[in-house]
Amino acid sequence: MPAKVTPFPRPVINAPMAEATSVRDLASAEKGVLRFLTCGSVDDGKSTLIGRLLYDTKLIFEDQLAALKRDSVRHGTQGEDIDFALLLDGLEAEREQGITIDVAYRFFSTDKRKFIVADTPGHEQYTRNMATGASTADVAVILIDARKGVLVQTKRHTYIANLLGVRHIVLAVNKMDLVDYSRSRFHEIVASYLAIAENLGFDSITPIPMSALKGENVTRPSEAMSWHGGPTLLEHLENIEIADTREAGPFRMPVQWVNRPNLDFRGFSGTITSGSVRPGDDVVVAKSGKGSKVKALVTADGDLPIAHAGDAITLVLEDEIDASRGDVFSLRDSRPEISNQFAANILWMHEEELTTGRPYILKVGAQTVQASVTSIRHKVDINTLDKTAGHALGLNEIGVCNITTNQQIAFDPYRSIKDAGAFILIDRFTNQTVGAGMIEFSLMRATNVHRHAMDVSKAVRSNLKGHKPAILWFTGLSGAGKSTIANLVERKLAGFGVHTYSLDGDNIRQGLNKDLGFTDADRVENIRRIGEVAKLFVDAGLIVTASFISPFRAERDTVRGLVDKGEFIEIFVDAPLEIAEKRDPKGLYKKARAGQIRNFTGIDSPYEPPFSPDLRLDTASASAEALAEMVVEHLRKTGILVTASDESLDFSI
Repeated sequence: MPAKVTPFPRPVINAPMAEATSVRDLASAEKGVLRFLTCGSVDDGKSTLIGRLLYDTKLIFEDQLAALKRDSVRHGTQGEDIDFALLLDGLEAEREQGITIDVAYRFFSTDKRKFIVADTPGHEQYTRNMATGASTADVAVILIDARKGVLVQTKRHTYIANLLGVRHIVLAVNKMDLVDYSRSRFHEIVASYLAIAENLGFDSITPIPMSALKGENVTRPSEAMSWHGGPTLLEHLENIEIADTREAGPFRMPVQWVNRPNLDFRGFSGTITSGSVRPGDDVVVAKSGKGSKVKALVTADGDLPIAHAGDAITLVLEDEIDASRGDVFSLRDSRPEISNQFAANILWMHEEELTTGRPYILKVGAQTVQASVTSIRHKVDINTLDKTAGHALGLNEIGVCNITTNQQIAFDPYRSIKDAGAFILIDRFTNQTVGAGMIEFSLMRATNVHRHAMDVSKAVRSNLKGHKPAILWFTGLSGAGKSTIANLVERKLAGFGVHTYSLDGDNIRQGLNKDLGFTDADRVENIRRIGEVAKLFVDAGLIVTASFISPFRAERDTVRGLVDKGEFIEIFVDAPLEIAEKRDPKGLYKKARAGQIRNFTGIDSPYEPPFSPDLRLDTASASAEALAEMVVEHLRKTGILVTASDESLDFSI
């Protein structure tokens, strides 16, 4: 739906304020906090505008004003006059260049409202900083230099504001004094902007002509622009009505930490991101499905009868259930989605391109997982907002991507609950934040499926068998000896009375994966299915041997993420290509060299050896029997093999 834009010269009339439903709402209605950001292209006057707001609302102390006057002479661009931009351009580099680099936050208030304003950089290089400011803003003030009109960065900031859920736009056409306060120029710019923005779905777009330097239409009406019958910027910001949708949403509380100061108290601490909760409510851990009733809502100031979005609490339950940092609590009848595959908008923030298949760290709320972009559905052309094809995202580019994580996460679409659908991508080696994303929807066909908690758990099944479960993942080139060693290991374990099962590449492709070929995409799907099957065997309490080339590290890491820590043992069966090719028990290398087999690992498809496997078996220097014994000894040392007489075993349900 197009945004509401009232014909000139009247301003946008916002929707009536929702009826207050509590004392909390009434207090907010009287004098709430409005978060807004200023953005646009370089040198559009953003810092000057905020400096003028602070100056005109008399929120600058005398010593600050004196320092500002001195700095204006030294660094300013207005001769002997005050340069209001210097109030926010605090970095020396910014003052020397006359541009904003960092995000500068300022607090000020009037009789009607409190404000938190973010002055964001206009330079394309610092688009990531603008996204930071937009992520918490209610209103975006998009500045346009009246001389230059709508620029590419204007369009980019508008689109990012929309992606990040900003619902209200103020189109501040600045520096009108430099175009002789031309009404026609103002209307021309507004028409150009609306051609891009009015169909993005903003609730309102309010155009205001102004001169931030002279203070015209900032806090006082402009005599030179008497043709503008709308409000000043400050008047509009004081009166715009912003609905807080967090309170009306379903209850969500990510666990920040498990609070257990002594043996008599155990609670789950975190900040409620959506909805409300009260004692007696039936809550569940979203991923596991384990549930209980709320016993108390504990805070530093005492227990609460009800807790709302934004409250930091410790949730105390009537029953002991397993939950840890990253888990998300919800009401039993309104759970978030659980998936390891979803589509998302991504704003790329790094000079090195985002490419499909490369592993990253994904952080959503308190959950941290490994992830990779499996495909780029399309990129967005900032100039036209058209969708274009692409196989990579460059710096400041925006695209809709399919993402896979190595374990399931709990989330809500970003449009429903911001904090539950926003994530960042982190480079695994440099630890730099390289992208910001907003989840659109799950790629699972069934979105109403939730895990059902079972009374007979993995631990119970494991204890009944007298040993711990694990996946012994044998990886290496074809002909390295994976299946041979895995078979010997299983024979030895069976002799000890250990419950095992063997998964082998050729056997799996006889049934479960007979529909898959050997392209990179099919190889990834092959390992994904095998990992899910291996996970089920681990849940049953078995030790499962899995012998697969599994050439890609990311896919092996994905399987590792499916089970608990210590349950995935990566065994690198290391045989140089020349040795594996000499063995060639199936004649596959010969066919690959002759071009009869395509995408063969080691010939025309890569193999990525483990960086730090749990075990490395050198088949060139030891017999298969000796290597199998090394694996069994590793299981003893790590505590996987235990006896049924172990006093630590617990058979209670």
